[in-house]
Amino acid sequence: MKNKKIELLAPAGDFEKLKTALHFGADAVYFAGKNYGLRAYGTNFEEMSIKDTMDYIHSHGKKGYVTLNVYARHNDFDNLKNYVQTLVDAKVDAVIISDLGIFSFVHKHFPNLPIHVSTQANTTNSYAAKMWQDLGAERVVLARELDLDEIKKIHQDNPDLEIECFMHGAMCISYSGRCLLSNYLTNRDSNHGECVQACRWKYSVIEESRPGEAFDLTEDSRGTYIFNSKDLCLIDHIDKAFDAGIYSFKIEGRMKSPYYVATVINTYRRAIDHLYDCIDKGKKYSLPKELKGELNKASHRKYTTGFMIKSDEPTQNYETSIQEQDSKFMAIVQDVQKGKILIEQRNKFAIGDSLEILSPSKSFKEKIVVEKMEDENGNAIQEAKMVQQKIWVYTDKYLEVGDILRK
Repeated sequence: MKNKKIELLAPAGDFEKLKTALHFGADAVYFAGKNYGLRAYGTNFEEMSIKDTMDYIHSHGKKGYVTLNVYARHNDFDNLKNYVQTLVDAKVDAVIISDLGIFSFVHKHFPNLPIHVSTQANTTNSYAAKMWQDLGAERVVLARELDLDEIKKIHQDNPDLEIECFMHGAMCISYSGRCLLSNYLTNRDSNHGECVQACRWKYSVIEESRPGEAFDLTEDSRGTYIFNSKDLCLIDHIDKAFDAGIYSFKIEGRMKSPYYVATVINTYRRAIDHLYDCIDKGKKYSLPKELKGELNKASHRKYTTGFMIKSDEPTQNYETSIQEQDSKFMAIVQDVQKGKILIEQRNKFAIGDSLEILSPSKSFKEKIVVEKMEDENGNAIQEAKMVQQKIWVYTDKYLEVGDILRK
């Protein structure tokens, strides 16, 4: 394990996000089919498309993992064997499982299929990690409640077991995601992929003898978001995470936008590459200047280091659950020709506007001042104002297909 390089693992809620993740530097992606995953309201992947998806991933030299992380009821097993056979035929690199019954079923019928144990399984100690390994797991995604010392202990006690941890993204207020709040309030089972994120709602207290009279839980008029966690962000501590034995750095966000995936993956990719450069040169890691504030440009709530880094800082958003971001996704590059690029517009911009390049290349954070635009028929235009319109933008900047323009 010590000789393995960090794996940057990206969310892929649909094929566009998957392509975006790979373009911006992910080593692997995780995604779900239409069944058995914990993001039932995401776009996800049709069963018959998974083979083509895996062929695409492997053609880029990357890996793909499929989630089977629901907590199963009896009827969930009716079609499970056929579904997993589809995944095996598609050559998925691993499946991610929470439920002990599904784990046992899959390992019995498909002993050569690598299994990763989901964070939903709440693995918090060396003995549990060893048990999963003895049962046949290749990797364990540890519970988010652990700090670095605890993670390091689990790694030292199980040096041949791959350790994966969430490094960035939204966090569930419940113990590693085992929540009943959504079930109770809306009858949508969060442990079956139907979570409505009830923890993000605004709450007040009703006293039993005063029906209809809501009491605020804080001393202002806004109520309080008592269940609403800040977003996890460990970009400043990836050296410590690496030293603790974390092999796979996992990014949350299968329900987030392609722009979110691009921004976060690009940032962590560059930070990880910088970490290895520091190791090679014997230098202490610190976040490069050009990456400071970069993660604020993607949709997020206030950030926290969660449990991994010990701190007295509150991990809750008491004021609001609304997400914010410091920039807008303006366009994605679809074709590159000499002196011009074909973009698909996402937000309005016009001649004279300055757009920033989001790219895994050397053009990262360079600016394009829009001086000339044409529609697909060669007609000059002054404004890009039709969502998903294809537009030629003239520029001499170096860009690649899949790069993003933002403002």
